[in-house]
Amino acid sequence: MEIILKEDMPRLGHKDDLIRVKDGYARNYLIPKGIAIPATASAKKILAENKRQRAHKEEKIKNEALETAKKLEGLALTISTKTSSTGKIFGSVTNIQIAEALKGKGFDIDRKMISFKDDAIKEVGKYVAIIKLHREVTVELPFEVVSE
Repeated sequence: MEIILKEDMPRLGHKDDLIRVKDGYARNYLIPKGIAIPATASAKKILAENKRQRAHKEEKIKNEALETAKKLEGLALTISTKTSSTGKIFGSVTNIQIAEALKGKGFDIDRKMISFKDDAIKEVGKYVAIIKLHREVTVELPFEVVSE
């Protein structure tokens, strides 16, 4: 079934994307929750008109994301955390800690936009965080985990 997303959904698509999903997923979850609408002919026409009108706003948002990406490129973060004597972290470093460190540097980035190349960060060392600022703009941010 073809649907039009009304909001961003991780691993599914962005707002106003025309996507194809299984019928049951659309009818039982996405449409009742208000996340999507069926992609009828009239809904597709409305979508096309809305995209045309929103093109200028999207360009401005993308340019702001590119500017933020340029500022983030030279940045190096250091996350200090409690560790054992062997260098193992008690717990793990999460995207929340990266978001707080970025907020301390003057960047207000939502934690949901931050992911890691490695699965879990449980040892002291150097790692890379991937920050998705826009659907077309991503930044790889190196950071180091050190012992307190």
